[in-house]
Amino acid sequence: MSAPTASRSDSGVFSPTRARIGQKTLRTDRWWLQPLRINLGFAAFVIYATARAFAQDNYFVAKYHYLTPFYSPCVSTGCTKEASEFWPQILPDVWWLPYAAMTLPFLLLFRLTCYYYRGAYYRTVWQSPTACAVAEPRVHYTGETRLPLIIQNTHRYFFYIAGIISVINTYDAIVAFHSDETGGFGFGLGNLILLGNVIMLWVYTLSCHSCRHVTGGRLKHFSKHPVRYWIWTQVSKINERHKMYAWITLGTLMVTDFYVALVSSGTISDFRFIG
Repeated sequence: MSAPTASRSDSGVFSPTRARIGQKTLRTDRWWLQPLRINLGFAAFVIYATARAFAQDNYFVAKYHYLTPFYSPCVSTGCTKEASEFWPQILPDVWWLPYAAMTLPFLLLFRLTCYYYRGAYYRTVWQSPTACAVAEPRVHYTGETRLPLIIQNTHRYFFYIAGIISVINTYDAIVAFHSDETGGFGFGLGNLILLGNVIMLWVYTLSCHSCRHVTGGRLKHFSKHPVRYWIWTQVSKINERHKMYAWITLGTLMVTDFYVALVSSGTISDFRFIG
């Protein structure tokens, strides 16, 4: 005969060994403010990025070769030829499929499985728990041992793909220094924005915990691997601010896309320094 399933009255924070407190929390500070800010930040990015990814317009400035990262690489048959460059246009042109559908899912999964992001939305979205000394709404916790949370263990593989996509974004930023108006080198405000965005994307990607493992993991003696040890120390330094870079890159992605959209639509003109 199987053991009876634990009920809410004898499990988790309601187990017999825990203090009997009826309130959700006895904290008197504004403990809910940080989770609220994080939820609003996540919501703002998700709504904006989703709307732009499916908009399928104002994503490329032909004469300056500005391509928003939300559409890179542009592999749909609906892509502007100049925006696609040498990438094969293999995806059908339908409204429900983003032009960059070959890369956006991997970038999303890289972010969702990120060590910082998972901790953030565990607390805010799933409330597990929302804050210290605040009871979570659910009783049982299985950790990352079952579906869907076991998928979090694939983060290191999405890190490799994110590195490849960062190379593509770097290529886009470099190509944008060519101006059709001069037939050669060109430099404008859009170049600064694209370059700043790709630099921050690299910093966020390389500060990833998986990158620390790749560079210094499984080593028994750092002294026998001085090069890897040096790389590991550099990655560890920027890893300390991984949380900050995670939020900064959400901002730079939106700013970059918004600027390219404004210039592409003709709402504003790109401020040019050269060409």
